[in-house]
Amino acid sequence: MRQSKILAPTIKEIPSDTEVISHQLMVRAGLIRKVASGLYTWLPVGLKVIRKIETIVRNELEKVGAQELLMPLVQPAELWQETERWEKMGPELLRFTDRHNRDFCLGPTHEEIITDIFRNEIQSYKELPCNFYQIQTKFRDEVRPRFGVMRAREFTMKDGYSFHLDQACLNSTYQEMYSCYENILSRMHLQYRAVEADTGNIGGAESHEFHVLAENGEDLIAYATEGEYAANIDKAMSADPPDPANPSKQVTQVETPGIKSINQVCKFLDLEPQTVLKTILVQGKEDKIVAFVLRGDHELNEVKVSKILDVRLPLKFASDLEIIQSIGCESGSIGPVDLPIPYFVDRDAAALSDFVCGANKEGFHLTGVNWQRDTPLENDRVVDIRNIVSGDMAPDNQGELKLLRGIEVGHIFQLGTTYSVPLQATILDEKGKKVSPLMGCYGMGITRLVAAIIEQHHDEAGIIWPEPVAPYQLQIIALNYQKSALVQETSEQLYQALIKLPIDVLLDDRDQRPGVKFAEADLLGIPHRIILGDRGLSEGFVEYHDRRNADHDGEKIEVAKIIEHLLNTIGDIPASRE
Repeated sequence: MRQSKILAPTIKEIPSDTEVISHQLMVRAGLIRKVASGLYTWLPVGLKVIRKIETIVRNELEKVGAQELLMPLVQPAELWQETERWEKMGPELLRFTDRHNRDFCLGPTHEEIITDIFRNEIQSYKELPCNFYQIQTKFRDEVRPRFGVMRAREFTMKDGYSFHLDQACLNSTYQEMYSCYENILSRMHLQYRAVEADTGNIGGAESHEFHVLAENGEDLIAYATEGEYAANIDKAMSADPPDPANPSKQVTQVETPGIKSINQVCKFLDLEPQTVLKTILVQGKEDKIVAFVLRGDHELNEVKVSKILDVRLPLKFASDLEIIQSIGCESGSIGPVDLPIPYFVDRDAAALSDFVCGANKEGFHLTGVNWQRDTPLENDRVVDIRNIVSGDMAPDNQGELKLLRGIEVGHIFQLGTTYSVPLQATILDEKGKKVSPLMGCYGMGITRLVAAIIEQHHDEAGIIWPEPVAPYQLQIIALNYQKSALVQETSEQLYQALIKLPIDVLLDDRDQRPGVKFAEADLLGIPHRIILGDRGLSEGFVEYHDRRNADHDGEKIEVAKIIEHLLNTIGDIPASRE
């Protein structure tokens, strides 16, 4: 491709509405342009990166026998109503009616559609297992789109679904897809971690997320310094806390005027936050209020809380008015002693003795409080509801837990019969009996991968594309192309020879100053670069640069040997090329 003919508008300055480095560089390098909040046009260079990623994904999925199909973006409400997700999905599901007043949605995922296909097209266990996937546009009406394509409303995703007669077969395919995802991310030269994860709105029993490690990642993941344990923060657990010590103090009511926060309590009473309990109220089912108690130095995990059956979904914290009506005091004075509403206690809070908590009386706290002696605590009310922190012991006691930030680019699930049962998808087993197949689900964010790659592969000057996903493998920078017959003739000969191999090559034939060409080349991040100028060509040389070694000077290569050098250097040229 000739750079003079391609739409690749670059921006020198960092756009004011971009927050993270990937978003900044994608806009500056001319990969995307914003249309509206969370909506982007992919310009030619950006689209080439998407196609490179899709090729890798398809190649690895073909190796495991997955079949590609294409399902519609627009989905009828009836299928979502059968699974009851029409109501459960909340506002992220963009609903609308057509001219006949029929309800539809823009698909954020396709479990209902694929299960409908299965129930209409597959009848016998002999056709199992089967594994389908698509690369399709998705839409989720995010409440706060941000970070460019990392958290967009419209995005491209690979979603896949498998069907199985029994759990052993599902386990086998699940592990196969796990390895497939590892291969995909490895081929893109990404540092990643696979972690245990919450199943979220998709449902099911088991799931793993694949996170590309990045400082700007939206998610926190925990991993053990020893052993294999790793989990998303919404799933991560620490080791069981020790049993509480025997009480050594008596309950005392202490006046704490104007004291609301944990920090204020600790300062006022000269305490450490791990000895103080905080109580958080949320809306429960049937217009009730439910309380959650945890240590003052710990943070509530909303995903874990949402799994408690007594909690109304979507999760919503109790208002100030609801708190006063339920307890008779403001939130800063609430505690579990004589609490008139149901409460759950985090495991680590349940392990405390002689702790401090609110007295359920405005401006008062209790000290020397102990479970059972002063307030009951049933085993079924002790739950894991907190975020783990760095330094916690791993649940298997294999080392401490550490935290990393990551960008979730893949998520696989064991769905079981979550969708096959409500949609009445059945097959005949070996005995001719109707059974509901078990399902697996496998998602990977294609457009999000572009951002994740850039977050890991960049420097101060711009993008540094890994070769397998680079929009072009090689850039020819022809200096003084418009005025030098020697530069023009040599660059054209080289360009024509390379595209016949073929190599993905971009010829910078623009009438621009060398400084502009070099700066934009750094910004665009093509892995291999050769520079042609009058002085070097007069001596029979071109200059080769590796974008991945930006600190190194270029290498002089004889014009007659440059193609051989490139063939030996560019690592992603298919073996079939000559």
